[in-house]
Amino acid sequence: MPDIATPNLPSRDFATTSAFYDRLGFSEAYRDEGWMILERGELVLEFFPFPDLEPAESSFGCCLRLDDVDAFYRVCLGVGLPESTRGFPRLHPPRQDGSGLRIGALLDPDGTLLRLIGHP
Repeated sequence: MPDIATPNLPSRDFATTSAFYDRLGFSEAYRDEGWMILERGELVLEFFPFPDLEPAESSFGCCLRLDDVDAFYRVCLGVGLPESTRGFPRLHPPRQDGSGLRIGALLDPDGTLLRLIGHP
């Protein structure tokens, strides 16, 4: 097995977090009272309880490096996530940046920033 790292992200409520990510194609691989692991293919997100988190004050984030960032973004749009500069959850569309990468963003219901980065 190759070396890997997985993000550890906050969740105010595991049931709400699981339901949100389920709509994006993630499924629960593990869950107890103190930890939850969600998987979507090779993508793995791990969550810990943080019931008092204020989404607007969250500084949590990670990068999802995707083979097809535009396809994943269409999934997000397809479940009704809004493209907006306010509120949670929300989306920012992928754009080509100075590095040559296509980068977008998903902010989840807990205010976690997931940068959506297309593989070059």
